[in-house]
Amino acid sequence: MSRPPASLRALAVARGDEPADLLITGGRVLSPITREWVSTDLAIADGVVAGWGKRDAKETVDVDGAALVAGFVDAHMHLESTKLWVDEFVRGALPCGTTAVACDPHEIANVAGLEGVGAVAEAAEKMPFTFGLAASSCVPASSFESPGAAFSPADIRHLISEFKAIGIGEVMNYPAVINGDPTFREIIAAAGWRSVDGHAPGLRGPQLDAYLAAGVESDHECFALDEAHEKRQKGMWVFLRYGSACKDLVELLPTVLRTGVTRTAMCTDDREPHQIRTIGHINHCVSLAVEAGCDEIEALIMASYLPAQFHNFFHLGQLGPGYQADVLVFDSMKEYRPAAVYQAGKLVARHGYILDGAVPATPAPDSLRNRVHLHHNPTPAELTVDAPADGMARVIGVTQGTVRTTALELDINDPNNDIARIAVLERHKKTGRIGLGYVANFGLTRGAIASTVCHDAHNVMVIGARDESGPADMAIAVAHLAKIGGGQVLVHDGKILAEVPLPIAGLMSDQPLDVVADQIELMEQTARDFGIAIDAPFMLLSFLGLSVIPDLRITDHGLIDVNQWKQVPVAL
Repeated sequence: MSRPPASLRALAVARGDEPADLLITGGRVLSPITREWVSTDLAIADGVVAGWGKRDAKETVDVDGAALVAGFVDAHMHLESTKLWVDEFVRGALPCGTTAVACDPHEIANVAGLEGVGAVAEAAEKMPFTFGLAASSCVPASSFESPGAAFSPADIRHLISEFKAIGIGEVMNYPAVINGDPTFREIIAAAGWRSVDGHAPGLRGPQLDAYLAAGVESDHECFALDEAHEKRQKGMWVFLRYGSACKDLVELLPTVLRTGVTRTAMCTDDREPHQIRTIGHINHCVSLAVEAGCDEIEALIMASYLPAQFHNFFHLGQLGPGYQADVLVFDSMKEYRPAAVYQAGKLVARHGYILDGAVPATPAPDSLRNRVHLHHNPTPAELTVDAPADGMARVIGVTQGTVRTTALELDINDPNNDIARIAVLERHKKTGRIGLGYVANFGLTRGAIASTVCHDAHNVMVIGARDESGPADMAIAVAHLAKIGGGQVLVHDGKILAEVPLPIAGLMSDQPLDVVADQIELMEQTARDFGIAIDAPFMLLSFLGLSVIPDLRITDHGLIDVNQWKQVPVAL
């Protein structure tokens, strides 16, 4: 495929036969192909750049030497991790300069299947925004997880044909892919000419070779710089990520500094709304890269042109004639916050604020509400794991700045060990199944925190104090989430101290960005008051059930040793 041709009227504007809708004068246009700033005017007609240079126009805007860059493209993200519905996310992202995303909706797919993805797609069509939806390949992520829905290869083909999916969403079950699983071979083949996004944490050597040979093209889960470099050596795209829990962009950037930007792009993956409000979106990734020594033009290319190339957004990524007029106007490159944002030639944001009426309200359907279906509210006893006779247990170890865990062997009775209780309760089909275990280094010594955001099956995850009060507060937290239809909550001594209601599939809020951001900031401050010093504790909590990231995880089935790819007991 190629970029669609411009309208006949845009061609007339290009020839100079008709006036442009808009002429942006006095700017410096970034050319990602020649890696230079070009002083020229941009003539815009019917939503595309009709041409460079002077033209007659119905409206002229002089930007007085400002830098003009194509709209930013997030190479990989999950809408649900923003906790915002489609319209509120767009209201938050556009002022930051993000005009397009490659979105894998596998969170809502795990809860509500095709219905959930369809609701996102329908809302996205109404946005002044390019919402590229991928066909989620791993619903569920693995057989160790218990989702509310599952996708077959036929569902993947349906997503591509009916929902115009841009490609295959991150293929997380890498053991199955490496071993030639026929279902995943069929899923990957369904992509055709489209992109196949990957998820390959720690894969090196022959395993990486097999994963690439199977047809996967990208990764955003590198644990180390040399791993990222090997993947690029072998032709794999590597996305440099800075989300709320995973922040590897600066650590992996030296591969770009040494060898250039070929086959790299930037992504947020999972970013909380209060961080979008304060530090921004992809523009923040650009700022971090430049601060760490990356050439400014190359950083901007990784945020626009290159992700558009990978995802076959043929009409995006540059401001040449015929490309969609997603134009970012930078009076200053400080923090890479645009002074103005044009989407398809229309002004949608100015000086960090969305324009009134730019984004239509598109509420989520009521059918996505009330999606927490527990068999029953658990008792404290049901959330109490039987302690090993000698005290020695397998414990999930968490680490600041990464969602990778470590498989620890600790004495749970040793007061010097930072250990808390953890449980996962199945919430889709009323099975009553509960997985129990322990987690270390989370910093929770009293009360409980719980969430219905629990990657990727999104059951109910709850952590509580190790002492006898823990299970009681855990039970209250779980019951409260069931009552409000999902969300996140902090409980102490039987009292709800902070909460973030997420009534849309138990994943997203129906409130404006500022309201949700305020709720999360209060929740995180309350968590810090309880001694939880780790960044983004609820985001980190939500990943402890993702059974396709090493080393040790927990689902409603129990503890999962990801490296051995099997369920293991708590007791050693």
